[in-house]
Amino acid sequence: MSIRLRLTLWYVLLLAVILVIFSGMLYAIFSFSLFNEVDRRLQLRASEVSTSLATALELQTEPRIFILRGGRLTLPTADTFATPGVFVQVSTLEGVALTRSENLGSQTLVVSPALLAMVAHGDAGYANVTKDQSPLRVYVAPLAVRNQVIAAIVVAESQQGVSDTLRRLGALLAAGIVAGLVIASAVGAFLASRALAPMDRITQTAHTIARSNDLTRRIEHRPTQDEVGRLAATFNEMLDRIEELFRVQQRFVADVSHELRSPLTAIRGNLDLLRRGAAEDVAARHAALAVIESEAARMQRLVTDLLLLAQADAGVQIQKQIVELDTLLLDVFRQARLTTTSVKVSLGGEDQAQVIGDPDRLKQLFLNLMDNAIKYTPSGGQVTLAFAREGDWVRVSVADTGVGIPAQDLPRVFDRFYRVDKARARDASSFDLRSGPSGGGTGLGLSIAKWIVDQHGGRISAQSQVGKGSTFTVWLPLAK
Repeated sequence: MSIRLRLTLWYVLLLAVILVIFSGMLYAIFSFSLFNEVDRRLQLRASEVSTSLATALELQTEPRIFILRGGRLTLPTADTFATPGVFVQVSTLEGVALTRSENLGSQTLVVSPALLAMVAHGDAGYANVTKDQSPLRVYVAPLAVRNQVIAAIVVAESQQGVSDTLRRLGALLAAGIVAGLVIASAVGAFLASRALAPMDRITQTAHTIARSNDLTRRIEHRPTQDEVGRLAATFNEMLDRIEELFRVQQRFVADVSHELRSPLTAIRGNLDLLRRGAAEDVAARHAALAVIESEAARMQRLVTDLLLLAQADAGVQIQKQIVELDTLLLDVFRQARLTTTSVKVSLGGEDQAQVIGDPDRLKQLFLNLMDNAIKYTPSGGQVTLAFAREGDWVRVSVADTGVGIPAQDLPRVFDRFYRVDKARARDASSFDLRSGPSGGGTGLGLSIAKWIVDQHGGRISAQSQVGKGSTFTVWLPLAK
């Protein structure tokens, strides 16, 4: 069942419940009012008759005997406009009619013994009877003279008019409910279709994008703040993100292919040399095997880095413990100093600090930064490792006096396989800003470094000027 149909049905069902409850209450109130008005008229007419007859019987010495002997009783004249169709009868306490109103003719109002017994005790009561298939409302009241009940006053009125009125009212209410629900169904379907029309456009656009693989398409919508407008805006934002991720994936695949093609080409070339006779020459054989070993190691580092980044994308969490950061950084400093003789590696400010993290990943992070700094610093340059506590943070900086990074490339140095313009970086030969700790440049070192920093709840930034050097700064929260 479509949302449009469900909304229409719920709307109609709710309206039906409201109309039925309202109509039922209206019918009940109107019915009670009509029947109450009938009872009021009967009671009023009975009171008039009782007052008139009691006044006349007060003149008799023995009113009860007068009645039993057939004394003449004259009913008061009724106001035919105020009490139309009201029948009056005076009966003995045994139910024998003594006198009746002219509109009764020869008919007699039969009263049940239970009502007559109630009247004999001075109480009045109502009853519903049927006379000649016509419903009557009967009111029986005592006729008392000198505090003695001597007869029963029976007043009745036909309820046929009330029943007919209520029947017409019920028919009108039922017809109104049906007509209202039909109109509500049409209006509800129209409003639901209009309200959900943007959803259809979103669906059609998504279907078109899925069929054509055109991620540049967007949903056209008015910049409203309703639910549909927010949905369209969110859908467009999602498409922007998917398009960006798709481009990054394409670029990533192309970069990986390029990185793997170079070592594979070198390995195959040297294998061809060995196959063509270089294996007989000891020097040539050693040179070819050295190249093969170097390129194989480079591919191994590349695959290892890619596996690490794949785990990062999959949300793999690192194991954390308390790490003596000052001890770890001193170890990094000593290891970096052993990897170069042409660049001066020095230790700047130092301080004692503990952080919560993975010691192996933190060591990899700072070795990556030190290796990059050494690699792109010319002979005679200097690389400085410094760290200090600042509030609840520890700041670790790696500064060099190398070739630097162009300003337009600086914001993207942490992207995977991002390449700086070769014309601006020819002084650094292959200006690979993301080399691994063992050299060879997989192009993923700084991406891994940023992931490690993010996993430790820190941040990393880069500052550089071409020809003057670069500074990478890492901020890590202190252990508490």
